[in-house]
Amino acid sequence: MANIQELISANFSQSIATKEQAAKVLSPAIEEAINVIVTAFKNSNKLLICGNGGSAADSQHFAAEFTGRYEMERKPLPAIALTTDTSALTAIGNDYSFDVVFSKQVEALGTSGDVLFGISTSGNSGNVIKAIEVAHSRNMPVIILCGKDGGKMAKMLRPSDVNICVPAMRTARIQEVHLLVLHTLCDAIDNILFK
Repeated sequence: MANIQELISANFSQSIATKEQAAKVLSPAIEEAINVIVTAFKNSNKLLICGNGGSAADSQHFAAEFTGRYEMERKPLPAIALTTDTSALTAIGNDYSFDVVFSKQVEALGTSGDVLFGISTSGNSGNVIKAIEVAHSRNMPVIILCGKDGGKMAKMLRPSDVNICVPAMRTARIQEVHLLVLHTLCDAIDNILFK
């Protein structure tokens, strides 16, 4: 049983250490992302969010914090998780390919001034990369939430885009910081727009 207790303790310690390191490194990028999203909401634009697996769940969670509420009572804000429409995902995946399940939706729903928020622990998700390409063609700012070295997604960003890249290599630690970043964005955006 002692080994299990050590494993539990190690996971908590590693998570805390990763978050402390991320707080030092990510604050400027998080502030940039806050400003980009606030500008979009002030201009009646929307936030389109995508990712795969755990990042798909984070996309849905993040969108729900805006369309419902985070902590304060306030009017709903326009955020759409591109991961939730199973008919669109399966039709696009079947008729075209899984690589375009998000980009087709960005093409259909995205307009200039909307924000694409792509989540990928590796930064190499092909379908998120294609969504970024379409967002750029539509004059949409892009925010990526990634880890490791940012992967291919980091290399394709424009100066007006934002890269929130968690300084960690282990997927679990990256995802734990991702959730904290998403909640920090919600908290700050609510305070700017509604307090």
